[in-house]
Amino acid sequence: MFTYTVRRLITMVPTLIAISVIIFVIIQLPPGDYLSTYVAELAAQGEGVNNERIAYLREKYGLDEPLWRQYLMWAGGLLRGDLGYSFEYQLPVSELIGDRLLLTFVISIVTILFTYAVAFPIGIYTAVRQYSIGDYTLSFIGFLGLATPNFLLALLLLYAANIWFGTSIGGLMDPQYVGQPWSWGKVGSVLAHLWVPVVVIGTSGTAAMIRRLRANLLDELQKQYVVTGRAKGLSPGRLLLKYPLRLAINPFIADIGNLLPQVVSGAAIISVVLDLPTTGQMLIGALKSQDMYLAGSFLMFLALLTVVGMLLSDLALAALDPRIRLEGKAAR
Repeated sequence: MFTYTVRRLITMVPTLIAISVIIFVIIQLPPGDYLSTYVAELAAQGEGVNNERIAYLREKYGLDEPLWRQYLMWAGGLLRGDLGYSFEYQLPVSELIGDRLLLTFVISIVTILFTYAVAFPIGIYTAVRQYSIGDYTLSFIGFLGLATPNFLLALLLLYAANIWFGTSIGGLMDPQYVGQPWSWGKVGSVLAHLWVPVVVIGTSGTAAMIRRLRANLLDELQKQYVVTGRAKGLSPGRLLLKYPLRLAINPFIADIGNLLPQVVSGAAIISVVLDLPTTGQMLIGALKSQDMYLAGSFLMFLALLTVVGMLLSDLALAALDPRIRLEGKAAR
């Protein structure tokens, strides 16, 4: 296990280097950069341009340098913990993403807990009680969750929350708490607004997880070792939890690699619809405005979380399922 982990950590280095090159090239593909776009917008509006500041920013961040030198400056800053400077917000990236990253973590963690808490009991029940009334009813609700667009559900829940509970439209807190220090009143306002994005983001994930868990568990329940366990007199509950369920959740353990970056990025489209102050909406804005350092830092952080998540999922699968081995052995 130790040797495998060290080898995977070593291979993460060239993987992240290759990802950083791809990210930088994609961000640089549109013509121009943020400053040239900014100057063009000011000229179109008939406003003056501070040429000295534009020249200073170009020189400081190397925007007038060749692309390979710009990449080395950006990647070297990342290694030193310098995420760069956001041209659009005129703030260092590290200062800009603090509160947004915290709120994104809160929404994503609660959404993940909601998804697993709802999906696992329902998925197990529908598999054990196959073709029952409860199975048909819950499966029908699951299909509705899969078929309903998230943005449409978001609009409906925003309207319902405003009419029934008086919750303000959009955002993750009441307007009077925006930009204010954290207090118990602000925490209560966040909790009052939190359930709408959690339900919206978690609905489709919950419905998909129910269908996957039901299918996986039904497949395991038909296998010979389950029949043997029943013949030996194992109780249904113990037989279900100790053997078939452990193997049926393998795909969900493998999804950890995708789960970690989702915690940070959030549901970007839903963030726009609900006007949530999360990193997803900021990432979309940075990509649209060619804010290179902000977009690049976000994407590299997501890439790092993906690579680490894949390693954790592989290690967890090896610990959970005895059929999986980290080291291949030659057949004799």
